[in-house]
Amino acid sequence: MRWLRLSLLMVTALAAGLCAQTAAPASSAQQIWTWDQVKSAFELNNTTLLAAKLNIDELKADEITAHLRPNPDLTLTADGTQITPSHGVWQPFAGTFVSPGVSYLFERRNKRNLRFEAAKQGTAIGAAQADDSERTLLFNLRSAFVGVLQAKAVLNLAQDNLDYYDKILKVSRDRFDAGDIARIDFDRLELQRLQYESDLQTAIVNLRTTKINLLALMEDRRPVDSYDVEGPFDFREDVLSVDDYRKDALDARPDLKAAALSVQQAETNHKLAMANGSIDLTVGVWFTHNGSFNNPDALNTIGASVSIPLRIFDQNQGEKLRTKIDISRNEKLRSGVETQVYADVDSAYATLVSNINLLKPYKRQYLDQAVRVRDTVFFSYQHGGASLLDFLNAESEYRTVELSYANLVGAYLIAAAQMNQAVGREVIQ
Repeated sequence: MRWLRLSLLMVTALAAGLCAQTAAPASSAQQIWTWDQVKSAFELNNTTLLAAKLNIDELKADEITAHLRPNPDLTLTADGTQITPSHGVWQPFAGTFVSPGVSYLFERRNKRNLRFEAAKQGTAIGAAQADDSERTLLFNLRSAFVGVLQAKAVLNLAQDNLDYYDKILKVSRDRFDAGDIARIDFDRLELQRLQYESDLQTAIVNLRTTKINLLALMEDRRPVDSYDVEGPFDFREDVLSVDDYRKDALDARPDLKAAALSVQQAETNHKLAMANGSIDLTVGVWFTHNGSFNNPDALNTIGASVSIPLRIFDQNQGEKLRTKIDISRNEKLRSGVETQVYADVDSAYATLVSNINLLKPYKRQYLDQAVRVRDTVFFSYQHGGASLLDFLNAESEYRTVELSYANLVGAYLIAAAQMNQAVGREVIQ
């Protein structure tokens, strides 16, 4: 038995050291974050969200380009330069004149405004897609936040179980010293303490791991012991009907909004393709300082031209057909996204309601029963009315019930976060 006692002493010393190491930062200035603070820090620091915002700025810059008018063209034409002698006279630059001219393309059928409208719709689509990316990232962040709360609850439970068991050991040691219980029973009680020590160390490691994961999602490099989180770790029984959540999702889901905007943009692009198949006019004017053959006294003259392309072969037929097909494609994609929205809400709702139904009897009955059974069996064991095995079983059942309840609350909070993700906004706090 000596090696068992040495093992127990070593485990106890190790546990005390780890607990002191874990609790040490709490005595210093440890920053406590709520969910709103975690969310704000995430939105400020997450590089994926920041890159998405820059992409929106790029799309807004494309709007400027799309709304620009065509530039006029300035031409300088040189004419009248003699290149061969005539009748023995060769004055190559005597008759050279330079004629400046300006031409401008007049776009018809509202092409510029259609390009601008399509660009603005592209910006709106990019913003909706950025919101949808944030929706998914916030679900991951909320899951990590809930993971920290759950790990803290399990750690507190493990610590409470160990403290309670140490009181039992103290009472049992007094009974053993008084000769009230056998040596083998006391040794079995001490050996059982290893399980509670193991639970405590596992809970400490899990808490640190979940806090590290949360910091990684926030892209924060602060030491893990310098912060903690707080928030309600409980469940609410009241939920709306699935139809209410469906309606909220149809109004709030950014991916559905992006799909609807894509249909509008496809329609605008088709209008633009039809307009691009029309004829645009290029009007030019020029000035000449040279005598006119028909009127030698007209030294300063102006001229004008109109250029009309003959769209006999290329009437933008392919782009017209492509954009028309693209409207149907985006309509089908939008319909598919709407179906997915319904599926996401229904799935999240089923998970949420299932967790609530499992939690209700725990809060109303099982938790109190587990405490009552443990205390009753322990009292009976103290007075010789129950065996050691009965007491250890009751203690194990209490531990299982409490741990199951903590895990179920964590599962409920994850399901609530999943419902928020499915709807597209926080409908369950």
